[in-house]
Amino acid sequence: MKPVTVLKMMVVLATCLAVASFSLADQEKEKAAGVVAKEYLRLVDSGLYAESWEVSADFFKNLVPKSGWIGQLEEFRPPFGRALSRELLGAQYTRSLPGAPEGHYVVVRFATVFENQPEALETVTPMLESDGVWRVSGYYIH
Repeated sequence: MKPVTVLKMMVVLATCLAVASFSLADQEKEKAAGVVAKEYLRLVDSGLYAESWEVSADFFKNLVPKSGWIGQLEEFRPPFGRALSRELLGAQYTRSLPGAPEGHYVVVRFATVFENQPEALETVTPMLESDGVWRVSGYYIH
């Protein structure tokens, strides 16, 4: 084989290994954040709104006061009724989100069936905080 061809093959192989490494690292982040998202939804489903605020990311807490969060959830969550089923649609790791500082985020989406809303999309966004712990920085129902 020509030296140039061997060099090209080595570059391609190194690139493939790097992409695979990033992909596996992202999957690990997505898995860890997914666990946090499910636990967060368990709190909200149980009406433990104050507790959901307590375990939220500092970024979220600085934007939304505890009483404001509880009030918002007390207003908009009960009309949906109980969550009957929830299916993970996917999780996407990203370093940036609109209106948020650069960081490590995973956007986790669920197709949820509620008693009073048969088709809903829930989005939970954990972020990796400086202490190495994933905490929720956003929760939305569409």
